[in-house]
Amino acid sequence: MLEQINMKKKADWQDYDARMAHLEIRMGELQRKCKELGIPIMIVFEGFEASGKGTMINKMIQPLDPRGFKVFTMEKEYEEDKMHPYLWRYSIKTPEKGRIHIFDRSWYQGLENNCLSMEEIRQYERQFTDDGMVLIKFFLAITKKEQKKRLAKLEEEKSTKWRVQKKDWQKNKEYDTCLLQFDRMLIQTDTSNAPWTVVEAMEKRYAICKIMTTVVNCLESAVHQREAGVKVNEPVQELSDDLLSGVLNGIDLTLDLEPEEYKRKRKDLQRRMASLHNKMYLKRVPVILAFEGWDAGGKGGAIKRITQCMDPRGYEVVPIASPNDTEKAHHYLWRFWEKFPKDGHMAIFDRTWYGRVLVERIEGFATPAEWKRAYAEINNMEAHLARSGAIVLKFWMHIDKEEQEKRFKQRQDTPEKQWKITDEDWRNREKWDEYVKAVDEMIVRTSTKNAPWHIIEANSKLYARIKVLEIVVEALERVLD
Repeated sequence: MLEQINMKKKADWQDYDARMAHLEIRMGELQRKCKELGIPIMIVFEGFEASGKGTMINKMIQPLDPRGFKVFTMEKEYEEDKMHPYLWRYSIKTPEKGRIHIFDRSWYQGLENNCLSMEEIRQYERQFTDDGMVLIKFFLAITKKEQKKRLAKLEEEKSTKWRVQKKDWQKNKEYDTCLLQFDRMLIQTDTSNAPWTVVEAMEKRYAICKIMTTVVNCLESAVHQREAGVKVNEPVQELSDDLLSGVLNGIDLTLDLEPEEYKRKRKDLQRRMASLHNKMYLKRVPVILAFEGWDAGGKGGAIKRITQCMDPRGYEVVPIASPNDTEKAHHYLWRFWEKFPKDGHMAIFDRTWYGRVLVERIEGFATPAEWKRAYAEINNMEAHLARSGAIVLKFWMHIDKEEQEKRFKQRQDTPEKQWKITDEDWRNREKWDEYVKAVDEMIVRTSTKNAPWHIIEANSKLYARIKVLEIVVEALERVLD
């Protein structure tokens, strides 16, 4: 692919200034229009060393309102980055609706150190473009001779000498190998939703003109589609009724535990949990516990029994409520990426990203296309977390409708617990059967080897708390002991 690129292309000097003047005006207009329509934009720059990424970014942003964009230099991976899953540092920097985020180097660096596969990249980009983001990817290409010339020039100047490192010269020596690697990357990640634009960057005027023309064309297309009401509607394979029904119906809610046995088991499990928490920190293993379940299903009680024996500096309980305006302006997974733990720590989510396929599905906050494609997006995210070394455990706290009503009334009649019950809790009971269907499908579609669902028989609070503790302790012991 790259070998076929004509590196001799140059700008037509006669109409360059006029063309650039038009592009600059149009860029400003489209930035304002995308902000008005709430279209998020990511622009990615990759390419050979010394190909001019920084220069091109600087020229490209000149016509833009600086309040509406942000540039991220991503080549260096900091210690905080290294303590999180690889995609964390990119995911938390994705733009909200109406803003432009520009990346000087990106997640494609993950191919160099085997942190990501081509398929993971395609999946990662797809979740954003399916959600309405414009993703523009540029690869800047120069010849081996030109690269050597530019590196030498940078090294000669005192003010730019620091920008040239030994690895840059080494890559120049290995130019042909790099060319083949880049070629493979471009071919395998050039998709209809996120295509590559290869920029012949030998002559800077030609390069910036091509870049700005591409951006204008992409934004014009996005604006046209948004105004025309074009929506992504990816088909999702339907599951048979036999597969979707009966997951929760088969749970035995009569299971119980005697108080004395509960106390004995809790003491032993919490002792082991305290030891495991120390090992987590020493071995730098992150742990993610995700709790979903019926209202009054016992999530808080189970979480409390886990954390009672742990050092509070090493964990965080993350309560998830309805998204605020800032969170709504981002991809729905953005607010969870921000809360994932660094190595050696634990994050416990009281409600999770599964709200997309539960409450947002039932209440109509997400379209069918949005919540149907969320299953694959969530599976991909959890697979990346697990591949990055995290232990991911998911719990559904299951009670029956009668037990829920009993607990609701107890909360109403107990002054110090009345804050736990709302009118919305009672309204949700009216959609019990719809939620059962949604939970069944969620468990079938998203219970994976690396991130399994555990259905907890929670009519008995004592039984449920011990079972959760047992699952967490045994999972950690398998990895840490």
